[in-house]
Amino acid sequence: MTLPTSDRPVALVTGVGRTVGIGAGIARQLAASGWDIAFTYWTAYDERMTWGVQSGATEEITKELTGLGATAVPIEADLVDPAAPERIFAAAEERLGGVTALVMCHTESVNSGILDTTLESFDRHFAVNARATWLLIREYGLRFKGTPGTGRIIALTSDHTVGNLPYGASKGALDRITLAAAEELAHLGVSSNVVNPGPIDTGWMTDDIRASGIRQTPLGRLGTPQDTANLIDFLCSPRGQWINGQLLLSNGGFA
Repeated sequence: MTLPTSDRPVALVTGVGRTVGIGAGIARQLAASGWDIAFTYWTAYDERMTWGVQSGATEEITKELTGLGATAVPIEADLVDPAAPERIFAAAEERLGGVTALVMCHTESVNSGILDTTLESFDRHFAVNARATWLLIREYGLRFKGTPGTGRIIALTSDHTVGNLPYGASKGALDRITLAAAEELAHLGVSSNVVNPGPIDTGWMTDDIRASGIRQTPLGRLGTPQDTANLIDFLCSPRGQWINGQLLLSNGGFA
């Protein structure tokens, strides 16, 4: 076992597969704020999506985080596998020590509606977005040994359901699971919140979706990964301790 040597707190960020993604933006901001970072990725998911695999992304993200002063530990993991959360935490603890902040950006998101969603797709969405979230939070709760008041659990969500049924429904389940942790893990002194970042263009938007998102946002622009990272950074800081059990909209007023 490799003993951790850093005095920096440890954040585990899931779903950090591409340099332009929200997860990568959050990891960078936390690294700049003094956190060591363990992060998960799953290349097979990107292979199935329209944007495809970003070659060398894991190495580039690791290099960026290291350049910001963090020790960075990438962990490849398929969150469909119910054994993955235990392995992820074990790997993070072996290299970095105990996890103080769990930030969940992982997702399964394939568009389909009520009439055309397949059973396989429905089950996969719930396995990744809901079940894995529960298992990650459970693993965190079983392992957390930090000072009361320092622990953080944060999950990213969405309210998009029409034409995206399994994604939206499983994100609704994620919300309830994460908010329950604010009460059930209160004895650990851990806060638990959900953040809805609204529409953020990380390569998935068409021109029409991009234009519509800008029209529906009073500030006249789309959100960026950095916008979300700023809020996560605050929530993970001592100043964010008192915010607990909340579903926070961080979307520039998007309606």
